[in-house]
Amino acid sequence: MIAPRSKADRTMKRGLTAVSVVLLAASGAAAADPPPKPSNRAEAVDVVRHLRRIVTPNGVERSQTVRIGGIDQFVTIRGDDHRNPVLLVLHGGPGYVETPLNWWYARGWEEYFTVVEWDQRDAGKTYLLNDPKAVAPTMTRERMVQDTVEMTQWVRKTLGKRKIFVWGHSWGSYLGLELAKRHPDWLYAYIGTGQIINAPESERRAYRFSLAAAKAANYAQAISELQSIAPYPSVGTPSPLNSIVISHKWGDYFGGVMAYRTNQEDESHAARLSPDYSDAEITHVYDGNDVSERFLLADALNLDLSRETDFKTPLILLEGRHDRTVSSDVAHEWFERVKAPDKHFIWFENSAHEPESEEPGKFLLSLVRYARPIAVKAGDAAP
Repeated sequence: MIAPRSKADRTMKRGLTAVSVVLLAASGAAAADPPPKPSNRAEAVDVVRHLRRIVTPNGVERSQTVRIGGIDQFVTIRGDDHRNPVLLVLHGGPGYVETPLNWWYARGWEEYFTVVEWDQRDAGKTYLLNDPKAVAPTMTRERMVQDTVEMTQWVRKTLGKRKIFVWGHSWGSYLGLELAKRHPDWLYAYIGTGQIINAPESERRAYRFSLAAAKAANYAQAISELQSIAPYPSVGTPSPLNSIVISHKWGDYFGGVMAYRTNQEDESHAARLSPDYSDAEITHVYDGNDVSERFLLADALNLDLSRETDFKTPLILLEGRHDRTVSSDVAHEWFERVKAPDKHFIWFENSAHEPESEEPGKFLLSLVRYARPIAVKAGDAAP
């Protein structure tokens, strides 16, 4: 239903109509002018590409494939000064790559860090580079952890850094925490967002939240679908993928992925403007997401890392207050018990699962305030 127009609306309409007459009178002379750019994806992407170009004398801007775990894997390396500390990004999903979104939220990071984006096994461009049938038997949690170890070694060697920062998001937070446990001497700090700790408890809380929100809104479809998968999550066994999809669908709708939004389409659509993928590649950039989820998601949602509370590297958690996808409350309760050389927990009050996109200014400020000084103190930063 369209709301009735107010008197102010009608007045504005009459004013706009008068202006339109003037513009139409002049339009004949301009009829031959070409349409304004950008008028297609190639032109729009070219604008983004030139805006984000690294032009500083000490800058680094490269993309390449790296042989990791027996397959070719795609990485980009970007930063205004190669003397800055390195930040390796471990994306979530499994299979939901961050690389096509970094033009939006990470350009400011590149002033303070050399940022390495990596499309993991069976994700993004890495998925497109390899035969899915050949990769399928290798899609295990331990293989993904080993890939993370190998990639970290490659980054340190290639960029000449004894230590780096690692940011793990969602699924990537499991990989990052494992890396921090196994090789703390490689890291200045581990940074987590959407931190997986006790996944079954996180799923229980998310389900309860969504069902309560559906009942409060008297949303019959949501109530029916959520009740159809009860009890959720399954007890003693991984939940069926269909049940996970239903629970997460309504968690997303009620603001558990992006706060105050019913979905994360705005963020996903930003990938369309990524200069790191061709027109053909961008239409398939999330194909690996579906494949990775089939192999890894149910297993990941059965993880309980809550007994892991002793770390030898600093920890920084950047968490959205409204995150229901991976409960930030569960992460905070765990963080209170953690022992580490240094630790910081920063709440993002207007974010859910994607604070890097939802509050990009505060996210950058937090990286510069809590992470970068560790490297500066070690003499690993541009003056």
